[in-house]
Amino acid sequence: MKVLAIDTATPASSVALGDGRATVASAKRVDRRGHGSFIVSAVDFCFDQAGWNPGDLDAIVVDVGPGLYTGIRVGLSTAQGMAAALGVPIVPVMSLDAVALRATTGHRHIYAIIDVRRGEVAVASYLPVPGGVVKDGPPQVMLPDHLRAMLESDPDEVLVVGDVEALPEATFLGLHRVKPGRPRYPDAAALLDLVAGPLEKGEFPSPEDVRPLYLREPDVSISWKQFRREGPWDSTESV
Repeated sequence: MKVLAIDTATPASSVALGDGRATVASAKRVDRRGHGSFIVSAVDFCFDQAGWNPGDLDAIVVDVGPGLYTGIRVGLSTAQGMAAALGVPIVPVMSLDAVALRATTGHRHIYAIIDVRRGEVAVASYLPVPGGVVKDGPPQVMLPDHLRAMLESDPDEVLVVGDVEALPEATFLGLHRVKPGRPRYPDAAALLDLVAGPLEKGEFPSPEDVRPLYLREPDVSISWKQFRREGPWDSTESV
């Protein structure tokens, strides 16, 4: 089965083509504001590298978040447009799952984090299992202090992966059972690994079920509400 994967939920935009469980071509760039300009050229590059045409695709997989609002929107709209034009199914993947899958650990309890700005991070925890990871709790958006409290109360050896650089230095201070690690960002090749099993079984969601996973309202909506509440003389510029 030939699959195109698109990941733009974080500053790291990436595209990959997979055939079965093998990654055939990939491209990646880190640029918080360059998702749109990168995706089209990256998709063309990967098709050239693989010697494929868009009509060869059997499915498209896309990272639906959590992450950057604009990035998620760019990736999802691109994937939905291509899927509709080609008549192929689209499969959503969560960014935190993609980060956790690439965590280099054999035994530690894994916490994957994504910077969602405004001083908050999206967090989900995972247990390592043979061949991958399994989520052991729902994703949440929280402040670094809340994350530290969670890590401090965890009796297990812990690995924190994802955008660790977004956290204050004091987050890990004195937490001797906690180790920060990599990867920092999800990537499209990890999306291919996550959907390989379901695609082999023919498990596709309905197109209307593929939606962005923000875990909170986008910043622009929050800022508009604040504008209306406070007035233009004391409004906060959207980010």
